Amino acid sequence: MEKKKPSRTGPLNPTDIPIREIRGQRALLDSDLAAIYGVSASRLNEAVKRNRHRFPADFMFQVTREEFDSLRSQIAILKPGRGRHRKYLPFAFTEHGALQAANVLKSKQAVAMSVYVIRAFVQMREQIAANANILKRLAEIDRTLLEHDHTLRVIWEELQPLRNPPPDPPRPRIGFKP
Repeated sequence: MEKKKPSRTGPLNPTDIPIREIRGQRALLDSDLAAIYGVSASRLNEAVKRNRHRFPADFMFQVTREEFDSLRSQIAILKPGRGRHRKYLPFAFTEHGALQAANVLKSKQAVAMSVYVIRAFVQMREQIAANANILKRLAEIDRTLLEHDHTLRVIWEELQPLRNPPPDPPRPRIGFKP
């Protein structure tokens, strides 16, 4: 007996959506987007091809063989049997392309899930911005520490003579001098 795939109709956490960095853009693969919208990847790609004019290059692009091979090593390997190999290279949908895909699918689930996809992209953007602010602050702290390090080194060099003072000069003897 074959196991059924878990349904995605329950509440989704935006961090569960597998957004990947491809060609310097954050994007979703067609198979991931289709799973989120509750349709097959072929159904999604059919709808996209029928409405190709709605998907300019900044909304969707097809990954190259090299990109797909590198992504394939990062994602789960397909099970043996039907669907083991893809006939065509997958499409990658940017944030706007994912929303546009929900519009061409016209199903209630696709429209509802598009909200989660958009929230995932927004959350990812916020996390990147927060990381950038943290890195900026760390650079400022590092710069301050370097300045303090230089100042402390100068103070240390100035204090060295006080640590090892020269011996006292000989005192003249008091008393009878022959």
